[in-house]
Amino acid sequence: MTADRTTRRAFLGGALAAGPSWAWAAPAGRKIVTVAGRRVRVIDIHGHCAVPEVEPVVAGTPLAQKVAASNVFGPARIAEMDRRGIDLQVLTVNVYWWYAADQALAERIVAVHDQGLAGLIAAYPGRLAALSSVALQFPELAARQLEHAVRGLGFRGASIGGHVKGESPTSARYDPFWAKCQELDVPVFMHPDNAVSLVRDGALAGGPNLDNIVGNPLETSVFLARMIFDGVLDRFPRLKICAAHGGGFFPSYLGRFEAACAYRPGAVCRNSKPPSAYLKDQILVDSMVFSEEGIRHLVAEMGAGQVVYGSDLPFPWPDTIDTIANARAFTPAQKTAMLGGNLARLLKLPA
Repeated sequence: MTADRTTRRAFLGGALAAGPSWAWAAPAGRKIVTVAGRRVRVIDIHGHCAVPEVEPVVAGTPLAQKVAASNVFGPARIAEMDRRGIDLQVLTVNVYWWYAADQALAERIVAVHDQGLAGLIAAYPGRLAALSSVALQFPELAARQLEHAVRGLGFRGASIGGHVKGESPTSARYDPFWAKCQELDVPVFMHPDNAVSLVRDGALAGGPNLDNIVGNPLETSVFLARMIFDGVLDRFPRLKICAAHGGGFFPSYLGRFEAACAYRPGAVCRNSKPPSAYLKDQILVDSMVFSEEGIRHLVAEMGAGQVVYGSDLPFPWPDTIDTIANARAFTPAQKTAMLGGNLARLLKLPA
């Protein structure tokens, strides 16, 4: 049960037994990931991307300095995907700096982003998919943007931050967006932004980038808690949320969240089920907790069907493909699901 490099001839021999048509496309030199001797398709939910074509759109505005100069996708990313054994990566534009834009500007920014991602998908056939990072500060606009991205561009869902300029996106004001996600039957990938809405300036400064190490999982944990306790997942019971970085601290502190409504005086809870029930159904998380024990714990709390592979490329984090493929704690079926099968179903990806 290992992830390894194979020759082209050896791979094709395995493909004859395994059968799926996509397996035949892997070129010589790409890392081939196997589980129990069978080729598995690796799908990555967590790929960062910037679209430089947005620069003239925001030129002369306060948002111009927010445009990322890095994370521009190119052949080097494909080479890294090949080195790791990633067959398909889902791209998103995040940090969500356009949440500060007015409606007209936000509409243009998202349109340019989406066109840029669509161009990349066309340029690298079969290797990429995308999520639309909508203008969530205008929920009705966000719903229209998502529908265009899904129906018009073939995108697989939406990507959002954990807050909108400090406001949780869980009040009824945001329901038009959530309703559209449910109507289109597409997931939402939530990526945090260093908990800037939750901690005072400088509170996480210094050390080994604590705004990322502590702030990101903190923001994700608060987002998931509010999605449950504010009743969003009850109002939209077919909504699927995929949370970055292993769902933050939420799965690891599930016992405290389970006890909140029953034991905390004055608790306001609009959820009809315990938090653990949502983790087994509507909430998924990526594998970016890095250790076998960390991923085993996610599976123990959520089930293997709720854990998906994420790389966070191009950022240099430990990779979890081999961690999953070589783990003794999981069955071959569980490994195959986490490495790609769960995402293939969630995103409705063609074989």
